[in-house]
Amino acid sequence: MVNDVRTELARVSAGAALSLTNITVVRDGSRLVGPIDWTIGVDERWVVLGPNGCGKSTLMRVASMQMHPTTGTVELLGESLGRTDVRELRKRVGYASASLADSFRANITCRDVVMTAKNAALEPWWHTYDEADRHRAEQLLADRGCSDPADRSFNSLSSGERQRVLLARTLMNDPGVILLDEPTAALDVAGRELLVAELNELAKDPAAPAVALITHHVEEIPGSFTHLLLMRDGHQVAAGPLEETLTDENLSTSFDAPLRIVHVDDRRFGVLENQA
Repeated sequence: MVNDVRTELARVSAGAALSLTNITVVRDGSRLVGPIDWTIGVDERWVVLGPNGCGKSTLMRVASMQMHPTTGTVELLGESLGRTDVRELRKRVGYASASLADSFRANITCRDVVMTAKNAALEPWWHTYDEADRHRAEQLLADRGCSDPADRSFNSLSSGERQRVLLARTLMNDPGVILLDEPTAALDVAGRELLVAELNELAKDPAAPAVALITHHVEEIPGSFTHLLLMRDGHQVAAGPLEETLTDENLSTSFDAPLRIVHVDDRRFGVLENQA
């Protein structure tokens, strides 16, 4: 199935896995996002970086087909939101977020959390699954170091274990793009570093789909990620190759503070100018 997805991606115009054009989101008369244009290439690994409340998660909900924009178009693998059954489009996006994690029934097993991604569902009884589906879910859990909790309830796991289960879920359908909304937010330092390392290895895999990761911490950018979208107040500050866009000036503009980028090996850190 991986080869089929990669063949399909290769046919998409301009090599885009996901394309958002002139996106705005307005709620109760307030503009939360936009206008924003954002295209994720099939081999690109993006970070969406910005302060709390700048619209990152709202943009990701639009990109993952969880929310319709007020204006603009969303195209996934050449299919347009609004012209294709959104339930089918969601199956082609590997999506993980805190709101998704909170949507699962308290005693659902980790196996079912992963397996139900086949239909972008939350409950196993909504659709029919076979032994091959269960085996694939168990294998994905094992690949993420979670083979033991397969039969445990999702809510009984630690924050780090839950994030690994959600990452396994994003891969169930060999998606065209993986979208991760602050996957390290509830983790301690050790858990964060383990997950960043795992995302770094995933991004290095040439067979892996396009990836976009939301964070508001520079140090959580995996070393092998390639592109950056910087946001402030719902707008784009900069977008493009990470080495060109992650500058002191752009970071300071995004966070409205005098910041400086410090490099340590393949990691980056943002520090206040007077503390650098």
